[in-house]
Amino acid sequence: MQKLIKLKDDFVSIASLFTSVSTLLCCALPSLLVAFGMGAVVAGLVSDFPALIWLSKYKEWTFLSAGILISFNFWLFYGRRDNQICEIDEYGNETPCDTAARWSKVILWISFSLYLLGLFSAYLLLPIQKLLEI
Repeated sequence: MQKLIKLKDDFVSIASLFTSVSTLLCCALPSLLVAFGMGAVVAGLVSDFPALIWLSKYKEWTFLSAGILISFNFWLFYGRRDNQICEIDEYGNETPCDTAARWSKVILWISFSLYLLGLFSAYLLLPIQKLLEI
């Protein structure tokens, strides 16, 4: 039973990282490349990876699913902390449970940062540019 719970936690962590990277690829990366005058690179990316068109077309669903997965991952990591059972090393060394928790935290915050970057690029960058008349 404990392995099944750990498998679900790992799946949510990996899925949230994957969806946050997809928000970055669909929205943040193309706008950044165009801003630096590399529109041909964006055209090449779209021709090599046609899924980028689908992600951009349905970006609301992409951001919604990524937000739900990242929120659920935050709840798994911070909300259920009391239920976590870890062995205690008698010599004070880091246990595998501590290592997994540390990496899960790193992956969670990287996912959240990528999600915020994609969200900013997709929905806030253009209105800010129009407001500042850049």
